[in-house]
Amino acid sequence: MGNICSKSANKPDPFSTPGRTLAEGSGPNPSTQNKPTTAPLPPKLTSSTPGRTLGGPDSSSRADDARSAAARAAEERAAKANRAGGKLSAQLSSQKKQTQNQLLNSGSEAERRARDADQSAEARNWN
Repeated sequence: MGNICSKSANKPDPFSTPGRTLAEGSGPNPSTQNKPTTAPLPPKLTSSTPGRTLGGPDSSSRADDARSAAARAAEERAAKANRAGGKLSAQLSSQKKQTQNQLLNSGSEAERRARDADQSAEARNWN
């Protein structure tokens, strides 16, 4: 069986024939052939300080300082979270303290007041 898509008029593969030779002087420059293909190494950096020993005498005091600073920050965050908000947070906390009966009674009272206000506005606009 043959390939359905192939035609005899297809051009031959360009890599099936031997390549051409380069003319004199048209090849790569000999000076570029000797260059390395990798990047040069960076210069060595030296540190001006001798460094510290891991677990040296300074590390324990710094760890205590960091621990106490973290504790102070946590206390400040807790104090900010417990601080009273505003009018809305006070209303919300008072609603949370109410029982279901008290909450239903306050809702029905608000509805009664709204109906009374609507009736009085309707009576005034009748004239």
